[in-house]
Amino acid sequence: MCGIIAYIGSKNPSRVVIAGLKKLEYRGYDSWGVACFSENDVSIYKEVGKVGEYENTHVFENCTMALGQTRWATHGGVTLENAHPHVSQDRSIVIVQNGIVENYLALKEKLEKEGYVFRTETDTEVIANLLHFHRKKHSLFHAGRRAFDEIIGRNAIVFGERGGAELIAMRKGSPLILGIAEDGDFFIASDIPAFLEYTRKINYLDDGEMAVVRIGNPHELTVFSIASGNPIQKRLIEIEWNMDEAKKGKYKYFMIKEIMEQKETLRRVINQDEADFYDVVQAIKNAYGTFAVACGTAGYASMIGTYFFSEIAHKHINFTVASEFSNYVDFLTPETLMLVTTQSGETADVLEAMEAGTERGVKIVSLVNVVGSTVDRKSDKTLYLKAGPEQAVCSTKATTAHIALFLLLAYGVADKLAVGKRFLVDVASNVNDMLNPRYEEVIIRLAHQLKDSRDIYVIGRGISYPLALEIAHKIKEVSYIHAEGMAGGELKHGTLSLIETGTPVIVLTAEDKNKAAILSNAMEIKARGGYIIGIACEPHPLYDYFIKVPNIGFGFPVVSLIPGQMLAYHLAVLRGLNPDKPRNLAKSVTVK
Repeated sequence: MCGIIAYIGSKNPSRVVIAGLKKLEYRGYDSWGVACFSENDVSIYKEVGKVGEYENTHVFENCTMALGQTRWATHGGVTLENAHPHVSQDRSIVIVQNGIVENYLALKEKLEKEGYVFRTETDTEVIANLLHFHRKKHSLFHAGRRAFDEIIGRNAIVFGERGGAELIAMRKGSPLILGIAEDGDFFIASDIPAFLEYTRKINYLDDGEMAVVRIGNPHELTVFSIASGNPIQKRLIEIEWNMDEAKKGKYKYFMIKEIMEQKETLRRVINQDEADFYDVVQAIKNAYGTFAVACGTAGYASMIGTYFFSEIAHKHINFTVASEFSNYVDFLTPETLMLVTTQSGETADVLEAMEAGTERGVKIVSLVNVVGSTVDRKSDKTLYLKAGPEQAVCSTKATTAHIALFLLLAYGVADKLAVGKRFLVDVASNVNDMLNPRYEEVIIRLAHQLKDSRDIYVIGRGISYPLALEIAHKIKEVSYIHAEGMAGGELKHGTLSLIETGTPVIVLTAEDKNKAAILSNAMEIKARGGYIIGIACEPHPLYDYFIKVPNIGFGFPVVSLIPGQMLAYHLAVLRGLNPDKPRNLAKSVTVK
């Protein structure tokens, strides 16, 4: 969940790394730091807070190479001492880490018996001293291999040595990407936007691999197996993202930019590789038991997908949160199919669920935004969202792309793919019509009314039930207002006791078989003084505030999620919050 970047090249390394850290703040932003290596020394600069708050940060001159990290605290509080980079006891080894060392206490105790003294509360300092311990008898390369073999948990580390001429990166379960520029510069980072302005040519480190970047003329990059120490040939990948997609442009925040980009991203979903798409459709048809597996927002998109499969294709799909999937392994057979959904392709709980499925011989199909990500590479087949880089922690355009792709798959399984494609074009056109200043003003007026609310409830029935969960998720994620989504029929089983005069309740009213029932639920709330906000195709006397969405059948979850996203965004802004970087959260959840 932290953001790592390291660089060896012709530019000022500390400038490149600090600029890269600013682009990685969505991954971690409690604190940050940069280390600059010179021929005989290493200099370190750290701060608590966001990189963007330090526009005039000291930049080191005479660097030969540099590394840095934006931290999302796991071990130890948010303090200057706990900020990365960390050093070994004698300051000879400098390291940044993303992940958790599950056995750090045992390793720390072992090192303390060897005379090591610890200055921080972090597990990263344990790795630094463990590297130093092995460095006494081995080269830095082999010290890294031995130290990493002792570490339990999902981790990515990058380290170098004072006076050294190489940076070493090692990965097990947490992403690291190598960027290779035309001018011979090399980058190591947690995510592509950190170096996208310099190159779109990349290698993904796989689990159990290490990369060594050496200063030279030219500089050199070699990838090795951690287990054997032997070199590995990697395939160079050129990604399709461009730098404009990774910049805010005219927008103040990435979140609103990415909401507005849904005009284009929904159309991109339709353009799937035909052979791959039909392979996935056939796999769903042939499966004996299918599990949709995801976390958070991707999980709610998957739940919406299960309704599509039921109502369009008459196909039953199970849904389970990835972190709970291990409880269902007894139901898995080689005839089972996993439909894995993830924006980043690096979510730790999803990867562990995939490992559990692979052990049982399950076939895995993934719906992923990031080409070449770990989930992509570990899947039997992948369909891509094509949403482009998403930098706000709160997912918007990738979410609607997930929903749209599930919709397309349901039509494919029903042998109505052409109908599904035409329908999605219509959905995208309706979204295009919605994303305009006049429509946004309707949402802004509502946000002014709700910005001081203590609670907001969102209810729906049928396909609108998981949509209610997702809209509530968006609101609480960025505005910090307690929001709760639920099936309308569950109100009378407890939540009605919380409704009082003025309590805002968003009622999702689709033009489907559930309309009468959800309006009846709205009446129950109204009778108890609740303030009813209708997201619906038509106004109704029950609504105190009406947000119109197109009457577009199965497209209702997409067109109704748009005002939910906008409301969450404007609530955050009106409350003086940064919607791109909600507290305690990070974009890629690469730790359990």
